[in-house]
Amino acid sequence: MPSEIAFTLNGRATSVQVDPEQTLLDVLRNTLGLKATRIGCALGQCGACSIIMGDRAVTSCDLPMWSVAGKDITTLEGLGSRQAPHPLQTAFIEEQAMQCGYCTSGVLMTAAALLRRNAHPSELAIQQALDSNLCRCGAHNRVVRAVRKASA
Repeated sequence: MPSEIAFTLNGRATSVQVDPEQTLLDVLRNTLGLKATRIGCALGQCGACSIIMGDRAVTSCDLPMWSVAGKDITTLEGLGSRQAPHPLQTAFIEEQAMQCGYCTSGVLMTAAALLRRNAHPSELAIQQALDSNLCRCGAHNRVVRAVRKASA
């Protein structure tokens, strides 16, 4: 039975009529049309669907909508824009910290959550934070450099 679930999405009050067991990933992509959050493993293990809830990166593929009620959610669409990119987005471009780009939105969201909690993390802290984000292209070193650059 659909329920109205209200939360803050990218700084704006949002309310959707959905099945409370539906995943946030499904609602973001298919109800709200926000396509930057990627579908990866659908098991919460690869990080492609990571978003920020509060100040923590969480996987949205295994997050039921009932758990989002009243929460503050940020997706890549809310991180920055073409006109005013987030420092991480700028650093990722400068460091060429992506190849195919499929994992990039999840990596950016995880890194942004880290920087919200720790503005100047060590290289080890960056590596540990990004440990749950899988990248098959092997851009890990460039990603860490980009996060360090953005933290400076």
